[in-house]
Amino acid sequence: MSNPPTAITRTDLPGLINRGKVRDVYDLGQALMIVATDRISAFDVVMNEPVPGKGVVLSQLTRFWLETLPACRPHHLEYVVSAERVPPGFEKHIDTLAGRAMVVKKADVLPIECVVRGYLVGGGWQEYQQSGSVSGIPLPPGLRVAEKLPEPIFTPSTKAKTGHDEPISFEQACKIARHFMLERGATPGAGRALMETARQRALDIYRQARDYAAARGIIIADTKFEFGVAENELLLVDEVLTPDSSRFWPADEY
Repeated sequence: MSNPPTAITRTDLPGLINRGKVRDVYDLGQALMIVATDRISAFDVVMNEPVPGKGVVLSQLTRFWLETLPACRPHHLEYVVSAERVPPGFEKHIDTLAGRAMVVKKADVLPIECVVRGYLVGGGWQEYQQSGSVSGIPLPPGLRVAEKLPEPIFTPSTKAKTGHDEPISFEQACKIARHFMLERGATPGAGRALMETARQRALDIYRQARDYAAARGIIIADTKFEFGVAENELLLVDEVLTPDSSRFWPADEY
């Protein structure tokens, strides 16, 4: 009987620049290496018990969606580390990195969570109960929890360094993006243009993923995306359509 896989809860390799709730990030010079560990984070708390292999699932799902959905392009992924392709100097760590480490382009990350909701659940449901709207978007009266929305909606939130992300309206997101772009020498109108592009791309990615999953008996209730700017191009960054960033439901149990 084979031994169960060992969980990888942290990595300590040369070039570490950030240790997040789940991922360790390394500076490779012209690129970054993002290592998805087996740590579990829920409600901004890292749990004591990891799940062996979780990081591999996160990275492989991200790679799958980036390669499958046309709307994901352009994105930041260069390659997922494997025995055939390892960043120079990390060859002896291949057992740790293979399948779970992504080498990505560097980008200035927009400080906004780009959330898309296809169903009324979670924080969206709570906000709807209070105001009849979500992120300033009015919704029909009488909707029930977990009900499918007439159309997917874009509901951005802040990207908090500590504590909880807070829902914001599209106009508030544009103000944040305006400051973000002005800091990078862009014109005042560049922030709104950036957010309009991010909103459209997020909705397009969600719709393509929703249809792909629905054909296979899976509902993607909602998800979040992150975008970054590199060489004046808006790139899809971070994880994409994973269990950490999305709600997946079996369609036959809905």
